[in-house]
Amino acid sequence: MTRRHSHLLTPAHTSPTVFLAGVVLALLCVPASAQSVSRGQALFASKCTTCHALDANQAGPALRTVVGRPAGKAPDYFYSAAMESATHVWDKAKLKAWLTNPENVVPGQEMNFHLDSARDRDDVVAYLASLSRRSPAKPQALSQSQSQPQLNH
Repeated sequence: MTRRHSHLLTPAHTSPTVFLAGVVLALLCVPASAQSVSRGQALFASKCTTCHALDANQAGPALRTVVGRPAGKAPDYFYSAAMESATHVWDKAKLKAWLTNPENVVPGQEMNFHLDSARDRDDVVAYLASLSRRSPAKPQALSQSQSQPQLNH
């Protein structure tokens, strides 16, 4: 029995079995739970915005630039004594630990929340990390002709 068009599925001089084994091997090398920024954004919106916003302090500090920021040092936010005395910088690993059990990261802190799912923590942290790489949108400066009223003589 001859297979028609088998050359479209496999590289030249490679048997279909070898090709299939290569595909399976490549799939095994891909992490099963790759971090999803878009899923993290949705989780952030549904689970974190009760207390946090991206660009304004609320019950919790603003989080757009949390990755890379020293803990307990967001501008214009009143922290508990425990958070003020924290000495670490927020990175992905520390944020994942925080979202697992905040009390283990900073004993005496006041955030009474955690995410049970490791995937949820990975995705929320991936989302926050993606924001920290970008600066918030700034309004474009008006050109001089736009900022001054036109006078008709």
